[in-house]
Amino acid sequence: MAIDFKGRVAIVTGAGGGLGRQHALALAARGAKVLVNDLGGAVDGSGATVGAAQAVVDEIHAAGGEALANGASVTDFAAVQGMVQQAVDAWGRVDILVNNAGILRDKSFGKMDMDDFRLVVDVHLMGAAHCCKAVWAHMVAQQYGRIVMTTSSTGLYGNFGQANYGAAKLAQVGLMQTLAIEGAKHGIHVNALAPTAATRMTEGLMPEEVLAALKPEAVVPAMLVLAHESAPTRTILCAGAGTFEAAHVTLTQGVHLGIGPDVPEQLAARLAEVTDRTGEQVPQSGAAQGTNEVRLARR
Repeated sequence: MAIDFKGRVAIVTGAGGGLGRQHALALAARGAKVLVNDLGGAVDGSGATVGAAQAVVDEIHAAGGEALANGASVTDFAAVQGMVQQAVDAWGRVDILVNNAGILRDKSFGKMDMDDFRLVVDVHLMGAAHCCKAVWAHMVAQQYGRIVMTTSSTGLYGNFGQANYGAAKLAQVGLMQTLAIEGAKHGIHVNALAPTAATRMTEGLMPEEVLAALKPEAVVPAMLVLAHESAPTRTILCAGAGTFEAAHVTLTQGVHLGIGPDVPEQLAARLAEVTDRTGEQVPQSGAAQGTNEVRLARR
């Protein structure tokens, strides 16, 4: 089966360079009309220029594709709504949203300024929420949509000096889980991509030989699969250096201990049983936890 996007309209945020640029170029190369969004700021979010987005648009045009540039900040909901309307006015619909915009303000939590924590969460989490909200009614009306969140191994597993980034990235997974449930009846599939790629955001964080193996292009196939009409939903794909994995949020079988004054001591003594991953499940919704707890209590 060919992964084809002819007739589809895509919005890619943070697409003026790095991974976002590769996403935009790949979607356009496979037939999509692409709105290339980028604030044009520095890695820490300072500054702004539409030049980066326009340069990618020029690349797409030179290759025979169709694209538009947009310089909205994803933190500005009104501007994001205008961005979506720009795509709708030009092409009549929005089929794909790739939430890729992001910044870094790394520092150990003890030394981190809370303004830096808040800004990173604002860009990654609220930026994704703004974009999803702005496209949602359009996707519901057309009974079709594909949304790709960009999460991170930092959010899934942690990383020193990135408490703000990790919190925001795992929050995107939580947003993905619920939007996938709510979007199912409207043909809207929502997934998350956890990339490992050498971009300006990872410069200085890894050895040069490692960065050389982590070309952004190697992540793009995972995005294309998650953005395609054949995409799954509620899937977390990890990708880097041409390797692909899946991450899952699971629930163990658990142990019923009841209610009583010595339950804390019982739990401490049997914690290894509680955390035993044998027979764990990937819940289809948050209700699975309560269902499992009541089931064990009624045995």
